[in-house]
Amino acid sequence: MTSMQVDKQHDSKEAAGADEGYQRGLGARQIQMIAIGGAIGTGLFLGAGKAISMAGPSLILAYAIAGLVIFFIMRALGELLMYRPVSGSFSEYAREFVGPFAGFVTGWTYWLFWVVTGMTEVTAAAQYMTYWFAIPQWVSALIFTIILYAANLISVKLFGELEFWFSMVKVTAIVGMILICLGILTLGFSDAGETASVTHLWADGGFFPKGIGGTLMTLQIVMFAFLAVELVGVTAGESKDPEKTLPKAINTVPWRIAVFYVGALIMILSVVSWTNFEPGVSPFVAAFDKMGLALGAGIVNFVVLTAALSSCNSGMYSTGRMLRDLALNGQGPKLFTRLTRSGTPLIGTTFSALLMMVGVWINYQWPGDAFNKVVSFATISGMWAWIMILVCQIRYRAKANRGELPESTFKAPGAPYTSWFALLFIIMVIVMMGIDKDARISLYCAPLWALILGASYLVLKRRNPEGAAFAKRS
Repeated sequence: MTSMQVDKQHDSKEAAGADEGYQRGLGARQIQMIAIGGAIGTGLFLGAGKAISMAGPSLILAYAIAGLVIFFIMRALGELLMYRPVSGSFSEYAREFVGPFAGFVTGWTYWLFWVVTGMTEVTAAAQYMTYWFAIPQWVSALIFTIILYAANLISVKLFGELEFWFSMVKVTAIVGMILICLGILTLGFSDAGETASVTHLWADGGFFPKGIGGTLMTLQIVMFAFLAVELVGVTAGESKDPEKTLPKAINTVPWRIAVFYVGALIMILSVVSWTNFEPGVSPFVAAFDKMGLALGAGIVNFVVLTAALSSCNSGMYSTGRMLRDLALNGQGPKLFTRLTRSGTPLIGTTFSALLMMVGVWINYQWPGDAFNKVVSFATISGMWAWIMILVCQIRYRAKANRGELPESTFKAPGAPYTSWFALLFIIMVIVMMGIDKDARISLYCAPLWALILGASYLVLKRRNPEGAAFAKRS
């Protein structure tokens, strides 16, 4: 294939995947904070409570290893984004490198992931509200869903600004908490001052108090905590300068994980023994309670409430864009292609917000088990996007090496070996989910979702057998 043919092929793909109508209103500052804040949410602030009780201090190692895998996934995504930055992201790449059905499945599954995640986040937010007020969880969940839907009926620039400050609150709080814990360890103030020690990391039953098996069983909770880091790919179609801002955002992944996950957990578990934490309670709030810093616990509870609402807000942003990409490719209702004057996909966002209301019903039916029930299904649906990112990057790199496609300006280091390693790790996590009775429900739901998608795809293809949406791109 000649270089001219490659250029023409690349141009045609850019045209096919163009997100016409969007406003490139997200600047470098906003993209950076969206990338940072996207990984700081319910999984860390609430899910870590259950994970600590299951694995003890070894949870730190689980987060470190999983964080390395996430970095491999993000660099694979970065390579694809610099080859062709589009808002459809994973769905577009799956359509190009695997086939039209893969694009269809990936787009709808990622949309479902964010709908389910939205339910998870409002569930967490409702639980945080019980720290101050004795009100039913479903009432809080309903109010938050309505408020966040209203907040999404804005321009992308304002959305980016809101997410910037949401993320700033989360980042500032975690850094502040780390500094307080350092102060307690070195100066010994607070109720935990006399007992605070890094020896808690190995003295209370050892580093693996529940054995290696206990650590492995936390992997689905750990991976859920990292879900949303890939959201930066969805912003590609609305970034002012994606060639510069996206690589910078992706390259912040290692230190983000090192500070906000590994560093924060080391500090918390050094100040307060892991035996003091329990499922359903934020380890950050519990830690300040044990320190006797009631005001600090209240502040942290407000911060984690902000984190949950921020993540849900990002979910509403993502679902509208993903539905529009599917509709533009003939794999979803045409009405989802409509934009407001400010460039927001109003109908797609509205449809998604209505479905998120199911989270309100879940809180009404199972207020105690709602979080765990929803987390497991969100994890498996979110990991599908990661699987497709890795598969597409492997196939893209092979074609680029053969000269069939232009090379990306942001190559994934160590690929394709790092991509294969990440794929195997994800498969191991799915196996662990099958063993865990609480997470197994997601594996029961996955075949049903696949059946629904398969049937829907056949109906669409029968209605438009010659459509471009069903012709594999070469």
